[in-house]
Amino acid sequence: MSDSQTRLGVFKTYKLYVGGKFPRSESGRVYEVTDSKGKWLANAPLSSRKDARDAVVAARKAFGGWAGATAYNRGQILYRVAEMLEGRRDQFVREVGEAEGLGKTKAAAVVDAAIDRWVWYAGWTDKIAQVVGGANPVAGPYFNLSTPEPTGVVTVIAPQESSFLGLVSVIAPVIATGNTAVVIASEQAPLPALSLGEVLATSDLPGGVVNILSGKAAEMGPHLAAHLDVNAIDLTGADAELARELEIAAADNLKRVLRPRTEDFTASPGTDRMTAFLETKTVWHPTGSLGASGSAY
Repeated sequence: MSDSQTRLGVFKTYKLYVGGKFPRSESGRVYEVTDSKGKWLANAPLSSRKDARDAVVAARKAFGGWAGATAYNRGQILYRVAEMLEGRRDQFVREVGEAEGLGKTKAAAVVDAAIDRWVWYAGWTDKIAQVVGGANPVAGPYFNLSTPEPTGVVTVIAPQESSFLGLVSVIAPVIATGNTAVVIASEQAPLPALSLGEVLATSDLPGGVVNILSGKAAEMGPHLAAHLDVNAIDLTGADAELARELEIAAADNLKRVLRPRTEDFTASPGTDRMTAFLETKTVWHPTGSLGASGSAY
């Protein structure tokens, strides 16, 4: 190639992340994504109701294996996500900066916080049961043990403004405790979320544990809130009108609902997002007798 010739750059085609694969929307629709100044960045898939149903099927299929994995193993995989993100840090700094209108220094701080957030939740996977479970005192010769178990498939409407740190802050606690997730990314800034799918696919995370859709929460949300194979919904990224609509739809089939609230995603997250999608199982077991003395164990 001579010096007079100009190389054409290869534009990235952003795709959904469903069942460990990268499909386009089944509808073939896309929408334009722009930066904070209105400059075109990419075309993102405009997910349909069918895409949402496919994501639920993938999440349900993955649930048994993920919930049945040891908590220690889940922690290893979440830590692996942090490792892979560290290796692609520059890419995410650029994408987050463009998505949120941040300078390089501030965007780097957001990405570093998101990576650290994965590490933080990785450390909690085998500890949360010790905090919220335990042995209960009962009036009788029984062991009475309460242990947390994952709720199931959780729909997550990601934050609209915090396209990456907020996104990680709502996904990581859901899967750390053994749930699987169907995530609707920020409508205005979906590119960091779609790139996160590429990281998850190379991080030992089983396909279907996290499924990422881009498009309109107002279009997909009602179908997911009414879907009988979705067990819970996180409304963090929904506006007040949509949140009310989805909460009513979720009530019809007894979903757990985490309502939207004002949050500072840079603050220490605490454990409430993990406990929001845990069920408590209580088991009774007779202590038995060890002999004529009547002593028991």
